[in-house]
Amino acid sequence: MDIRIEHGPAYSMAVCRLAQGEAIRAESGAMVSQSASLRVETSAKMGQGGLLKGLARKMLTGESFFMNVFHAEQGPGEVCLAPANVGDVARIDLDGELFVQSSCYLASHPDVDIQTKVGGFKNWFGGKGFFMLKASGRGPLLLSAFGAVHAMDLQEPFIIDTGHIVAFEPTLDFSIRRVGGWFSTFFSGEGFVCEFSGRGRLLIQTRNPVEFGRTVGPRLPPM
Repeated sequence: MDIRIEHGPAYSMAVCRLAQGEAIRAESGAMVSQSASLRVETSAKMGQGGLLKGLARKMLTGESFFMNVFHAEQGPGEVCLAPANVGDVARIDLDGELFVQSSCYLASHPDVDIQTKVGGFKNWFGGKGFFMLKASGRGPLLLSAFGAVHAMDLQEPFIIDTGHIVAFEPTLDFSIRRVGGWFSTFFSGEGFVCEFSGRGRLLIQTRNPVEFGRTVGPRLPPM
């Protein structure tokens, strides 16, 4: 499988060239174009809780409940994948586990298992997007970001706004907390943050899609 990231960093697209017999799994709606010879199979994400709880997660988070698998059965083919948001696409050659914010998952090799890991009650307050996927296995994993992807190797406690998290290694522990008191939480513009501890890699995005929506939304003409 050959994967090229083109048109980055603002308008990134992953061009995935599949040899005969290969396949790639992608988020629903990510396909830009594909070879006519590729067979597409659609399946539901079956994370924790099964079908009904998966549908409930979709209602709460806006996370897509379906994924498409592109199979090159009759010969080699190509599929181009891109996220809905403007920004970069990063390739991770996974060999183990990685926690990924649900809105940042784009695609992966079929050998990479994707499970939904819904956070607890406090995580719900972290924001609409702070529902994690657990990616495990070996193979290429494509992540999208709103803005650019910035990688950090944490050695000490670190605080980040929840809207900027893309992915992190399971060696990192985290907790959600307010910036300060309730007044600061609601009026400082910062809201809830995630405090990481331990050692491991953290991927962040340089722009916050929720804050961008709040800024641009009022300026859009009425429908």
